[in-house]
Amino acid sequence: MKSSLFRSTAISLDLGLLLLRLAAGGAMLTHGWPKLQKALAGSTQFADPIGVGPELTLYLAILAEFVCSILVILGFATRVAVIPLIATMLVAFFIAHSADPFGVKEPAFVFLGIFTCLFLTGPGKYSLDNSIK
Repeated sequence: MKSSLFRSTAISLDLGLLLLRLAAGGAMLTHGWPKLQKALAGSTQFADPIGVGPELTLYLAILAEFVCSILVILGFATRVAVIPLIATMLVAFFIAHSADPFGVKEPAFVFLGIFTCLFLTGPGKYSLDNSIK
């Protein structure tokens, strides 16, 4: 007989997904908030790692890191919301920080893994997605 320590239950999986969403979304908000404040202050100077222009890149980063993070926290349109976050972390890891040591680009790698997992699993029972089915 397996110990309950090594067995997953539906409630433990759903609580785990809730915690994952809250932690990852909340942590990503700390990256999106300063970008939003910068744009609201009228400054659109920003890096342009994919060649679409610094202003558009800033707005895309705000959409992903601020707006989509809030959606992930709420568990609303979660699988759609993580797509811009996945794209942003791919750009951060493989383009913006490509020459940096792994320790510098590790946060992008970890976020990429988390948001990819949320894309595959969905938000779990404790989410707005689940309550509006």
